[in-house]
Amino acid sequence: MRTGTLLRQTPLLVALLASSAPGAAVTPAYRGPDLSGTYVCTGHDHQDGPYTGTVTLALLRTRSTGAQASYDFRLDVPGYGSYPGHAAAQGRHMAISFANTDPTTHDYGTGIARFHRQHGKWAFDKFYHEPEYKGGNFGTEHCVQR
Repeated sequence: MRTGTLLRQTPLLVALLASSAPGAAVTPAYRGPDLSGTYVCTGHDHQDGPYTGTVTLALLRTRSTGAQASYDFRLDVPGYGSYPGHAAAQGRHMAISFANTDPTTHDYGTGIARFHRQHGKWAFDKFYHEPEYKGGNFGTEHCVQR
């Protein structure tokens, strides 16, 4: 091996050794609450009025660390469809992004939820904003874990 080749490969070799060396940065395990589950929801949409739905949350443990968690999110509303999305939580607070599977409705948005215990089960209250649905919209939901 020529000296020039060895010198060019040295930074890569050092980086590989450092990443596996003792004391290298380790991502802390998720230590917050697991809010996963199926939730029964009642809501009030500013444009469409009262509705019911089902939310499913699934913790993505490999994408969570310390007090921060990542979730897959899905809301199913009879007569309106499915709203898959994702969520990021810190403790009992969660930011949620969702979109109706029919893009022509422009029914997508962002919500913020606060979790609490209700009769031994997780529950949450959510406020959401939809910037384009029917000229702009907002609403609230109250959901209780099954």
